[in-house]
Amino acid sequence: MKLLTYDAGNGPRAGVLVGDDVVDATALLGADHPVRDVRALLEFSDAAIDRLQRSLSSGADAPRAPLSSVKLRAPILQPPTIRDHIAFEEHATAQWTRSEPQRMEVWSRLPIFYFSNPLRVAGPDEVVTFPAATQQLDYECELAAIVAREGSDILEADADAYIAGFTIFNDWSCRDLQFDEMVFGLGPAKGKDAASSIGPWIVTRDEMEPYYRDGTLHVRCTVRVNGVVWMEGNGWNMHHTFGAMLEHAAQDSRIVPGDVIASGTVGGGSISEAARKGYPARYLQPGDVVEMEVEGIGVLRNTLGSRTNPSANLRYTAPTQPRPLPEPLSKDELRAVQERTAPPRTITA
Repeated sequence: MKLLTYDAGNGPRAGVLVGDDVVDATALLGADHPVRDVRALLEFSDAAIDRLQRSLSSGADAPRAPLSSVKLRAPILQPPTIRDHIAFEEHATAQWTRSEPQRMEVWSRLPIFYFSNPLRVAGPDEVVTFPAATQQLDYECELAAIVAREGSDILEADADAYIAGFTIFNDWSCRDLQFDEMVFGLGPAKGKDAASSIGPWIVTRDEMEPYYRDGTLHVRCTVRVNGVVWMEGNGWNMHHTFGAMLEHAAQDSRIVPGDVIASGTVGGGSISEAARKGYPARYLQPGDVVEMEVEGIGVLRNTLGSRTNPSANLRYTAPTQPRPLPEPLSKDELRAVQERTAPPRTITA
């Protein structure tokens, strides 16, 4: 199933996509109060997804509307937490242009994450306000698992039972702010504070089964900016599995329904990586339309709006001479990256 949050004019509600129609989840669940988003749906019951499937299979009567007639919202309007990881080696090594053995030993051993801002979440086709303090706005094309039920100290081997499904995650990044503040070593903080996008819906784990192998999603990922392709990649080579991320997140802690477990940037899925691969990439500007398409999930599209506070008197901005985008890789370097990241061929009888 595809679980979503929609607005038909009366505020947000959780729904299920059936063909080209959105079916109201409140009625399918038999709830006595409106279920306002997929987080509320998952909080309704540990068996909420099974209950939806049974209601749909039995032909239960529920309001429905054409998908084209409703506004899609972020499936999780305000996640309890967003843990964003860095699980792809191509991104972690800047496409193998950086050699830092001590740093990469830690990366290899731990599914490292930081907490992003759950209060600035955009959904599909929403206008994302352009952050006033940055001159170098970037996207990051990521995959994300959505937590289905509460847990603590879970193990990787048991983690799939805690995954409701998967969605697309765009980690909008103010690179000049990020590079400036990370000199101190505390984390990306303000550079990742302005916005994240999630959507267009959450595809349940059973529907993603053809792509979900050994804890990773073998899915083609494409990024287009203003209709021009800036990235073609695949999520197959995630170093840490979603199960490992969940085990690490829940260790001595707690995960709850609606938590977002993001993979980190799929190889090639940021502007610097696009530039190294020879795509016509540049930092983003107001008016740009960014589309992320992931096989088996769909398309997450956002338009960048204007700066809401274009004051020249902003106090906390990045240095006036931010570092430029990297030069394209040589033909041999590019071929080596392509060989290292090419998905394994599927052999059929």
